[in-house]
Amino acid sequence: MKLKNLSLIAGAIALSLSATPFVVNAQKISQTPTQVKSDRNGPFERLGLTDAQKTQIKDIRSNSRAQMEAILTSEQKQQLEAAKQAHQGQSRQERGQGQRPKRGFASLNLTEEQKTKMREIRESEKNQIQAILTPEQQQKFQEFKDNMRSRRQRPNSSN
Repeated sequence: MKLKNLSLIAGAIALSLSATPFVVNAQKISQTPTQVKSDRNGPFERLGLTDAQKTQIKDIRSNSRAQMEAILTSEQKQQLEAAKQAHQGQSRQERGQGQRPKRGFASLNLTEEQKTKMREIRESEKNQIQAILTPEQQQKFQEFKDNMRSRRQRPNSSN
């Protein structure tokens, strides 16, 4: 009888120990969306921008986007709109699985002339944004970019 009770207790302990990692993992997953949302605007969130700077950057980006869309043919504009809607229809989890499909301008088969104009617009956007940042903000931004470059260049050791 004692042996039967002892094996039941040992089984219960083993079961509880094996279930613990699942509970911890579930807690980590449930916290992730709030952490991601706070960093949606990338490095600009960390720079301590004033409201005026935020407004200027938003205007610069929207102006650049309009210039880029003006370069596109009507067919490319339709493809871009379809890609946006498909992207919005996917959950974050679906987008994170497997290989990411090309989205946005990358999926439009741009001509070399269009690509050149796009690069010029992006360069202009970058210069305009840099011009409204303080020297300290520019330094923080550069550190962020350098950090991102080093992460991309580092081989993925988890595979």
